[in-house]
Amino acid sequence: MEIVRVENLSKSFGSLAVLKNISFGVGRGEVVAVIGPSGSGKSTLLRCITHLETVDSGSIMVDGDVMAKDGVYATPDVLRQVCLKVGLVFQNFNLFPHFSVLRNIMEAQVHVLKRSRGEAERRAAELLAKMGLSEKAAAYPCQLSGGQQQRVSIARALALDPLVLFFDEPTSALDPELTAEILRVIRRLAAENMTMVIVTHEMAFAREVADRALFMDGGVFIEEGPAAGLIDNPQAERTKLFLQTLSAKNNEP
Repeated sequence: MEIVRVENLSKSFGSLAVLKNISFGVGRGEVVAVIGPSGSGKSTLLRCITHLETVDSGSIMVDGDVMAKDGVYATPDVLRQVCLKVGLVFQNFNLFPHFSVLRNIMEAQVHVLKRSRGEAERRAAELLAKMGLSEKAAAYPCQLSGGQQQRVSIARALALDPLVLFFDEPTSALDPELTAEILRVIRRLAAENMTMVIVTHEMAFAREVADRALFMDGGVFIEEGPAAGLIDNPQAERTKLFLQTLSAKNNEP
C-alpha cells in the first residue's frame, strides 16, 4: 500500500520551473533514495510534500488523505492532520539555539500534539536514548558536534510520530566520521520498517539502505528502479554521466 502519492506535481519560482509534472509513490515501510545534481529540484520536492512550499498544480496524498488535489489545498483542519503524518530532517539541523536538547524535542510535542510536559519529556528521553545522547539532554546545540545536532534533529522529527520521514541531504554539512554516525541511525530506522525518503549524495549508503532509487534532473525523474540496480547499472545516459562524475569527484586525492 502506498503511504505517499504525488501526481503531476509542478512548482515554479517566478519564471524558473523547478518541478515539472512529477509523479511517484512511496510504499509503507519502503526506503526511497532521491539522487541527482544540485539544483535538480530534489529539496523543493520534499518541501512541497511536507507543506513548506505550496505547489502550483498537481496532487499530494499521505496515507489516503488529500493534502492537495489539482493544486487546491485541503481545509486548514484537514491539512494540519495530513502534515502531522510527515516529518522532515533538514541538512542544517534547524534546532532552536536557545533551547536545551531535551526542550528542542519536547516543544512541538506540547504545542502541536498537545501532550503533557511529563509525557513529552518521557518521549524525548526515550528518543535521546535511542540516539545515544541521553547524557546530552541538558546541553545546548552549540555544545554539540554536527553529528550530535543532526541526531537531535532526527529525534525531534520522530517525537511527532510521523508515518513517513523525509531527509534532505542529512549528511551534507558533516565530515566523513560524523556522516557515519547519521547513516547508522538511518540504517536502524530502516531495519524498524520506518518509511523514508532520503535525498542524498551518499551512493554507497543509498545502494545499501534504499529499496528504490529515483534519479532527478531538471525538475523531472529521468530514471527509477531498485537502488542497487540503478546505481550499479544505470540505463539513462544522464544518470550514467552523473554517477561517473560523482565517483570521480569522490576519488579525487
